[in-house]
Parts: sequence; C-alpha cells; structure tokens
Amino acid sequence: MTVELEPLTPENVRAVCDLRVGPGQEHLVAPNAVSIAEAYVYPQAWCRAVRSDGRLVGFVMLWDSPEELGHMLWRLMVDASAQGRGIGREVVGQVAAHVRAQGVRELRVSVVEGEGGPEPFYRSLGFARTGEMADDEPVLALGL
Repeated sequence: MTVELEPLTPENVRAVCDLRVGPGQEHLVAPNAVSIAEAYVYPQAWCRAVRSDGRLVGFVMLWDSPEELGHMLWRLMVDASAQGRGIGREVVGQVAAHVRAQGVRELRVSVVEGEGGPEPFYRSLGFARTGEMADDEPVLALGL
C-alpha cells in the first residue's frame, strides 16, 4: 500500500469535501469542508489530501507554526471505506517527518475523549498526554 499526501487543488477539493467518516464517528472530527474553510483564514494551516494506491481516501491538516500552538496535528480523517488499513498511521508518520524536517522536536494533537475516540490510536503511535488542554480536549505529544 502506498500513501501519498498531496496539496489541495481545484481538481481534488470537492472530492475531499465528499469524504465521510464512519457512522458514529461524526462527533470526533469536523467535516472536511469546515477544515478547509478554517485553513483559508489561518495561514498556519498546512492541508493535504490523502491518497492510497492512487485513490483519494482522506484529509490531514496541521497547525504548522512554531508560535502559538506549535506544530499540532489539527485534523486527521480517513474515509469510512478506507479505515482499518493503516492509512492513518502512515499519514501521521509522514506529517511527523514533515515537522521533523523543520527541526521541530515535538508533534502535538488534541483528542475528543470517549468511546470510539482516537486517543488509543495516538497512544499506539507513541503519543502521551501532556497534562494540557486545548479547549476541552486533552493534548498528547510525540517526541520527534
């Protein structure tokens, strides 16, 4: 399986907006259209469409700034049809490599708590709670 991150373009943006998480996961991540709108007004946003074996399957957005929040994985979504194949794991690895290439020593993420939440996934990648909160979500960090 190959996973590639590509910039959003006029050719792929609508397809990214059409991607959907699985039933019962909607409360865990904002719709991609909302994320793209936020990226429009926050120059710190680094957005990529996710392709697996040539097929558009996800979206990732990073707060890519040494100031304010630091480098924080802001959004990660994999379409319901592509979940459970290791795509999210690969995307986080590529985002971590992007951040590490800037000389940054830590990648952070906040998570929605509760059943079905993403914390176990991030913990399996080496993220650990920092004791901080972002809004009402706990923050986890991965040393790079």
